Amino acid sequence: MHEPIARGLAALCLLATLAGCAGPKPLYSWNGYQPQVYAYLKNDGKQSPEDQIIELEKGVQLAAAKGAQVPPGYHAHLGLLYLNAGRTDQALAAWNQEKALFPESTKYIDFLIANMKKNRS
Repeated sequence: MHEPIARGLAALCLLATLAGCAGPKPLYSWNGYQPQVYAYLKNDGKQSPEDQIIELEKGVQLAAAKGAQVPPGYHAHLGLLYLNAGRTDQALAAWNQEKALFPESTKYIDFLIANMKKNRS
């Protein structure tokens, strides 16, 4: 009589353990963002801005495919790389995307845009 109860409890414990292993879904899809920022700041010449752009663009595509969001700063950094590569229209688009996703970045992004416009004239 007690054996079925013990089996039921064991099954319940196993189920609870497996459910606990799944963990919460991450808030953002990082997709190599941190190493790209580090490589940019380190500036060791191992990776060109174009190579970094390609990697970050892949990250945006991977996040979109997963239905995830890239972290704050991702589009801002991508915009900086676009600017360094002379692709100002893409830089503006990336920065505007950053502002749309993270309105708290508006002052910083507006600062970047103003500096870009000041340096172009």
